[in-house]
Amino acid sequence: MERRPAYYAARLSVVALMLLGGWTAFVLIGSSWWQLVTAVFLAVTFAQVALVAHDLAHRQVFRTRRPSEFAGLLAGNVGIGMSYGWWMDKHTRHHNNPNHDDLDPDVAPEVLIWATESAAGRRGLAGFITRHQAALFFPLLTLLAIDLKVSSVKALRNGVTKRRGLESALLVLHAVCYLAALLIVLSPLQAVAFLVVHQAMFGVYLGMTFAPNHKGMPHPSGDEDFLRKQVLTSRNVRGGWLTDAALGGLNYQIEHHLFPGMPSPNLRRAQPIVQAYCEDIGVPYEQTSLVTSYRQALQYLHEVGAPARAEHATR
Repeated sequence: MERRPAYYAARLSVVALMLLGGWTAFVLIGSSWWQLVTAVFLAVTFAQVALVAHDLAHRQVFRTRRPSEFAGLLAGNVGIGMSYGWWMDKHTRHHNNPNHDDLDPDVAPEVLIWATESAAGRRGLAGFITRHQAALFFPLLTLLAIDLKVSSVKALRNGVTKRRGLESALLVLHAVCYLAALLIVLSPLQAVAFLVVHQAMFGVYLGMTFAPNHKGMPHPSGDEDFLRKQVLTSRNVRGGWLTDAALGGLNYQIEHHLFPGMPSPNLRRAQPIVQAYCEDIGVPYEQTSLVTSYRQALQYLHEVGAPARAEHATR
């Protein structure tokens, strides 16, 4: 549980240099279709900024609230255009009751359905998506970044966040600077193409870092003790340092849910201890490869959509 200031100083410096370097390259390249390569690089960078914001929200970087919140607002609202306060509220509820059908906002029935009883009765476009949601999962991730922005605006409009005025001003600052950069440097057609590629790839990468964690894992009743509620709903992803860097330490999802304030580089050290303890007390401990984690999530989505497909076939 000890802080890792040197690690986070290096990580935050690298991510900041990636962000600065990406936008510097954007300005130097100018009006060119090569900017689509810059868009992909900045998509990766934005996802890394989001992962840093995640660690900040859990106070893994700073011990106290004020510097954590200040850095979180810079990373979330200014850096990637997402309300830090809204996301913190949503993510806290997820941690309290992971995969709970009624209490976890991450499995609420929206575009995708994560509970079988919610699949039946959907019509039109919603019904089509539910019937084919496994095949549509990755394509739909291209819209995730836009959804985060829309949800942020709705939360601010509805007064969900504590610092409504400040967060709104920072989101406007991000939007104005982002759109101004695109319109000043690029032609109108290039600007549209850059925006689409950048936001779509950002959404795909971000979604792929979170999808392996809980999707396809059991949905608890809420009566389980803390350890079982966190372990049984989570899945670890095996891998080396590259997996750790790409997923921001979220590949140790079980350990992260048991010790959300533990700095992400320490999760690898805690993993064998937690796994051994779970084996001792007979609690299943799920750990797979990255590809298998996606396969399990997609299979679960396909199974959940079965009632909708059966209902559609009988019409």
